[in-house]
Amino acid sequence: MSKMVKRQVYYFDEAGEQNTQGVIEAVSHRLEVGGIKQVIIASTSGETAVAFARSLKGKAELFCVSEAPYRREWGEEWPCLKQEFRQELESFGVTIMEKVPYIFHSSVVEAARWSDTSPERLVKETLYCFGQGMKVAVDVALTAVSCGYVAPYQDVIGVGGSGKGADTAIILRATYPASLFDKDPAKRLEIKEIIAMPIAKKWWD
Repeated sequence: MSKMVKRQVYYFDEAGEQNTQGVIEAVSHRLEVGGIKQVIIASTSGETAVAFARSLKGKAELFCVSEAPYRREWGEEWPCLKQEFRQELESFGVTIMEKVPYIFHSSVVEAARWSDTSPERLVKETLYCFGQGMKVAVDVALTAVSCGYVAPYQDVIGVGGSGKGADTAIILRATYPASLFDKDPAKRLEIKEIIAMPIAKKWWD
């Protein structure tokens, strides 16, 4: 019989920002177990990352991943990080990433004049089966590696949400986007533990 490890998982009835404090609590408890030194948080304005920084001070190295410039193609404002949150994140020593790409919107057919499906879209839609927050939690970890902020092939905590706040946290092997399905199994993406996630999912059409 293989060795068994019991872990506490937080499940929320609904997706959304109302779960942020619960995710912070779940991540804090998991960090106390040990083995993880970095937490990568999706945070558009910086507010969610600040909430994590206040609670997790001294427990892990924190990274805040804000939105990509491509957001403007959807009619949204960019840059998004608010100055007051930036200042507080900097005071906590949080690494800020705001001039980064969207990993799952990087295909040359993303906005093409003809209809087509890209590998990026297939991966994105598959992750959506676990919730918007799951896709985002993976996305920010891949972004952190791709942009050189986090070393590849190590376990980190990725935190994501469904539009605003946080509702999902996972432990995953961070890797380069190009290594998702690498010939070397030690370089592939692996989602190793679910720390928190919503039961009811939010889908984005």
